[in-house]
Amino acid sequence: MLYIKESRGDIFKIIGANVRYYRGLYNLNHPDKRISQAKMAHMCNVSTGLIGSLETGKVQGISIPVLWNISQILGVSIDKFFESR
Repeated sequence: MLYIKESRGDIFKIIGANVRYYRGLYNLNHPDKRISQAKMAHMCNVSTGLIGSLETGKVQGISIPVLWNISQILGVSIDKFFESR
């Protein structure tokens, strides 16, 4: 069995920080196709508040399909969202 040292809240903070990081990186690399929180929310069919809460580490749950959509939009592997920095 895999041991996870982070608490549930810490995991969502890590995910949120990585989503924020990769969205920022995407925007730097694609200045003509910038993705705001609102645009990402619309593309994922979720609220802008959810994306904002996710990126600030305030969300305590998010579905795998939404994370998958975000990874596809940003062009990164979903596993990158779970890496500690």
